[in-house]
Amino acid sequence: MRLAVFDCDGTLVDGQAAVCDAMETAFAEAGLSRPDRNAIRRIVGLSLPQAVRVLAPDVDTARQAAAVDAYKTAFRHARATGALEEPLYAGLRDVLEHLSASGWILAVATGKSDRGLTACLAGHGIDHLFGPLQTADRHPSKPDPAMLDAAMHEAGAAPTDTVMIGDTSFDMAMARAAGVRAIGVAWGYHAADELREAGAEAVAATPAELKDLLA
Repeated sequence: MRLAVFDCDGTLVDGQAAVCDAMETAFAEAGLSRPDRNAIRRIVGLSLPQAVRVLAPDVDTARQAAAVDAYKTAFRHARATGALEEPLYAGLRDVLEHLSASGWILAVATGKSDRGLTACLAGHGIDHLFGPLQTADRHPSKPDPAMLDAAMHEAGAAPTDTVMIGDTSFDMAMARAAGVRAIGVAWGYHAADELREAGAEAVAATPAELKDLLA
């Protein structure tokens, strides 16, 4: 029983433009100063309330909550109008299909909502490849290991047979907290050196290299 748990934004799909656009809209509607886009990219992977707290630590909780609600509305609007762009990284479909055909159970652990993750996977036609889907709707924010613990429990996999694959230090720290292998990917939002410092045993430069690391 082998379990591969993937982060979503920055690992499976490039959602940075969608996240940045929605966050800028949310802050404007909440009457807050627009955060720098580099700062927004740094928080991708955290749950939404935690991300807003990081971006606006000195703002009262009421306005933080208003920004969270405005973000959700902006993201839903972008999806409903067809403006949302979350392209699947080139080469990832082949990796996922190969792992599934090789007997791996695939899962996702993400800061997205249930609705957002389901729509994203279905939109790319890869939802059938995944089993456990763990989101911020039901778990504490990364790097708390709750999402990984739940994925392993649902799949019936042991920590020694589980690997977390992600693009941020939050993913790597979560893997360490859960006692599972951590493999970083270099095409996301945190630098390879940060991933290694946070506990990645290896960092894949390309999807093909990721496939080799999991062989």
